[in-house]
Amino acid sequence: MAMEKTFRQWKKQCLNKLDPSKKGSVDEDIVHVVSLLNSCEEYFTTSSCSGRVMLIDGVRGDVHKQNCVWLFVSHRKCQSEDLVRCAGLPSRGDAVFKFEPFVLHVQCRRLEDAQLMHSVAIDSGFRNSGLTAVRSTHGLEVPLSHEGKLLVEQEYIHFLTRIANQKAEENQRRIHRSVSYSLIKQKEEEEKKTSVYKRRWKREQHHRADRRHGDRSSLVPDLDDCRHGDRSSLVPDLDDCRHGDRSSLVPDLDDCLDLFT
Repeated sequence: MAMEKTFRQWKKQCLNKLDPSKKGSVDEDIVHVVSLLNSCEEYFTTSSCSGRVMLIDGVRGDVHKQNCVWLFVSHRKCQSEDLVRCAGLPSRGDAVFKFEPFVLHVQCRRLEDAQLMHSVAIDSGFRNSGLTAVRSTHGLEVPLSHEGKLLVEQEYIHFLTRIANQKAEENQRRIHRSVSYSLIKQKEEEEKKTSVYKRRWKREQHHRADRRHGDRSSLVPDLDDCRHGDRSSLVPDLDDCRHGDRSSLVPDLDDCLDLFT
């Protein structure tokens, strides 16, 4: 009970905080996913990204986001012309073209809730998911320039754009599947709980009926026994009554006559 109270407090604090991402809000394509999870008592989200195409100008040998300049970013399918234009901009280091698929970090109330979330993620195609993170493996990362010099032709950038857009489409399909599977799993869990409740209620009703009426077999004899049972122990045999040995009941005649002589 204490852990559940603590979890509710964490959830309230997290959902009331400002979004720390550069965008400052949940991506439009996954608002329904985030809202669905946050509406459940068992979960709340801590960070998310619907998936994006990026062109990053990084310090030489370092492409971590905090040390990079974003030349281009889009959470939707992109146009190769935009990438060609951005790739031609002056670069400080190594420009890298990336597609990052959907990622979602989730806090779960219990281990069982985390296992259910993991099952939904895997079934939806997010094969790289863990117990608290939903993510996929169909990313893309390709260097385009080195020390400010473009290494590829425009035709190759057009090719990369097509590949990235195909991955973005697959990313959206997996997101939609995750919502569908979440609703299905949620319904199955509710039906399971309802089924368990019904079985428990029926058992309680049977126990109450047994306590009320009891097993009367030891109190009420069988009807056939009443009609045709062995009555030898209850009713003496008729012949014994008519012709039994009456010596102990009727005195001998000679014994009576002797009293008067």
